[in-house]
Amino acid sequence: MSEPKAPCWIRWNQPFPHPDLWPDDDLVVVGGTLSTSRLLSAYASGLFPMFIEDGQPVLWWSPNPRAVLWPNEVRVSRSLGKRLRRGEYHVTMNRAFETVIASCAKPRSGVQDTWITSNMRRAYIELHNQGFAHSCETWFEGELVGGLYGVAVAGVFSGESLFTRRSDASKCALVHLCEHLPALGCSLIDCQFRTDFLTSLGACEMSRRAYLARLNHSNQQRSADGWRIA
Repeated sequence: MSEPKAPCWIRWNQPFPHPDLWPDDDLVVVGGTLSTSRLLSAYASGLFPMFIEDGQPVLWWSPNPRAVLWPNEVRVSRSLGKRLRRGEYHVTMNRAFETVIASCAKPRSGVQDTWITSNMRRAYIELHNQGFAHSCETWFEGELVGGLYGVAVAGVFSGESLFTRRSDASKCALVHLCEHLPALGCSLIDCQFRTDFLTSLGACEMSRRAYLARLNHSNQQRSADGWRIA
């Protein structure tokens, strides 16, 4: 492996460089803005923003390898399958995007900071208003108990974050999402970084080059109507 290469600094209107210029690094670009046009350009280029701490410049990442999940290969455990068959939860899409992202932004147990800053929330809410960012919500007796959100661009649903307040609530949202993604024009879920949680659900790793080759630039999914699934 070669020595780490410093990420590229860009101004707000500069095009993103190709991630393969950093073959051994996940962090490839620093700077720019979180405007809708920049975010869409980033996702179509295989990049996504994530802060380490509030107040710093935007950090743009392109993991190599990348964690991905094929919708038809999501792994449903026996206990999760029973819960789904019982219909314990009601799952919807795009019914409470702002509440989902606010819930995802809350610090987790043992973690004080969150990478979903106020600027990030505003940017993704605008992306949602324009039909590119979507949420999947899990309800129990009328109360929101789990969910996830992400961005649908270039034939890929890029999962950003999820939360749960009740057993398997976020997993139910993910399974529901996987069932509907193909009809919504997305053939792959980008999970970004591998975690034990994602691996347990069937996520695997894909090289950056293979992931970039999967991006379908003719498919800029933005119809909110198709995502309004109760």
